[in-house]
Amino acid sequence: MTETQPSPDSDPQIEAEAPQEPASPTFADLGLGDAVQQALRGVGYETPSAIQAATIPPLLAGRDVVGLAQTGTGKTAAFALPVIDRLDLTQKTPQALVLAPTRELALQVCEAFEKYASHLDGVHVLPVYGGQGYGVQLSALRRGVHIVVGTPGRIIDHLEKGTLDLSELRYLVLDEADEMLKMGFAEDVETILADTPKTKQVALFSATMPASIRRMSQQYLNDPAEITVKTKTTTSATISQRYLMVSWQQKMDALTRILEVENFDGMIVFGRTRSVTEEIAEKLRARGYSAAAINGDVAQPMREKTVNQLKTGALDVLVATDVAARGLDVERISHVVNFDIPTDTESYVHRIGRTGRAGRTGDAISFVTPRERWLVKAIEKATRQEVTEMSLPSVDEVNETRLTRFDDRITAALAETERVDRFRDIIAHYVRNHDVPEVDVAAALAIVAQGETPLLLEPDPEPSVRPARAARDGERPGTARDRGTDRDRGGERGPRKAPRGGFAMYRIAVGKRHRVEPRQIVGALANEGGLRRDDFGAIQIRPDFSLVELPSPLPAGTLERLSDTRISGRLIELRPDTGGPRRRDGDRDDDARGRKRRHGSSRD
Repeated sequence: MTETQPSPDSDPQIEAEAPQEPASPTFADLGLGDAVQQALRGVGYETPSAIQAATIPPLLAGRDVVGLAQTGTGKTAAFALPVIDRLDLTQKTPQALVLAPTRELALQVCEAFEKYASHLDGVHVLPVYGGQGYGVQLSALRRGVHIVVGTPGRIIDHLEKGTLDLSELRYLVLDEADEMLKMGFAEDVETILADTPKTKQVALFSATMPASIRRMSQQYLNDPAEITVKTKTTTSATISQRYLMVSWQQKMDALTRILEVENFDGMIVFGRTRSVTEEIAEKLRARGYSAAAINGDVAQPMREKTVNQLKTGALDVLVATDVAARGLDVERISHVVNFDIPTDTESYVHRIGRTGRAGRTGDAISFVTPRERWLVKAIEKATRQEVTEMSLPSVDEVNETRLTRFDDRITAALAETERVDRFRDIIAHYVRNHDVPEVDVAAALAIVAQGETPLLLEPDPEPSVRPARAARDGERPGTARDRGTDRDRGGERGPRKAPRGGFAMYRIAVGKRHRVEPRQIVGALANEGGLRRDDFGAIQIRPDFSLVELPSPLPAGTLERLSDTRISGRLIELRPDTGGPRRRDGDRDDDARGRKRRHGSSRD
């Protein structure tokens, strides 16, 4: 491992190899104060990661920084610790602003700040994001906060309302900057940067360095130290990656068997759509598992409650969409299951990154249908790691696990000697009066304890011929049969001219003249409305407005959540499309003149 300890006079380009062993410097060596070090000891941090060791000294020295590192390498502590160490607790206006692409990441960053500031009295951190009422945020801002962590859209809203004062801001952090730009927040970020003091210190953290990030760093950062943590792969080596070849109809049974035979603590199951996550969670609960779904339909307080239940062990299985799970960092998560494998490797990396964090081991299992086999090769090529094929746990394996657990329950019950003694007399009384062997009484009691659900699975039926034939035929996506099942499965949808079943056309008040692009529309609606990329159909960008295919009907609360959403600084005014633009009188005159030119008549 090689690391260059930065200094204010060092070269702007600093590189640090990802450590194979714990980094040699300690947090004390980096120059952090006693209160921060005490908090770090309290949460069990012993040595800094590579990105922390390389970025904390220049940030403490007041230098702007660009940090390039993958998710899960400890970037949050890299910028949070220097900020906390230099806070002026007498200042009531915000001193630090952290911009994050999603509400989940914003909440995670807030939790980290509070954890690292646990030995400093009176540090106030405020999360600011869409979907939460303004009242809570306004009250906290009036009382005074030191650190604000928020999504760009809601920060812009507060700046326009005059409720957020950034005139005395000292530190600005752009977390997951590349993700923010992909989601269409570039203009919002630049608006926020322009509304902050020129004397502020800026830290920009990103997984990649596209041209847009490079331009932003050159324009808004002052001679930044560029720190890169090199990793051999984009996924953690501590995560075991496997895939299971199954048909769509087998997935629920496969998930149940995996839950039975895998030794897991907490698990996240990823579904492609909101409806799929809810269906999975409902079926798991019916089978006796503590499971809950989070997606764009779930109100923020309930989402936070559900995540806390996962952290405390009250919940074992969280079923989530990509956006809902972004930013989750729960130590209990030992397994990630891709019920629907993502079609892009970036989403795959983010998903499985919910486990195996900070050096812990984890397991990632992906369900792959025969026609999705190519995705495994694409993932292996992108991550440079092997994804091993696994077999569906057999009936014998499941039954062996069930018998072991049954034995454990009996062993635990035998340890309660007083209760066993009382029941021994009751059993003896039954044996004397009914002349039944004790072993038969024990078997009958097992039936009573087990209920109607059989303890052991029946052997698997013989495989049918038709699925095997379909797999041999290698039927390509896009056939009539495939298209029908894709709709049912929430699969990939190709381009189309009219809304297909289950979709409706919606209109937003931004178009070509506002320089809007499809990715900005998807990013804004997904982040603020809790929608997934698979919830979007065709997007048509017209001169003054755009048409977007969205699920019909939209989930309850989606329109309300999107009521304050802006793209390119303009309210989108999302509404169902009625077949024509919302015209002013001048628009109608122009339209009539256009028809007259085309048809030689003013008649419609």
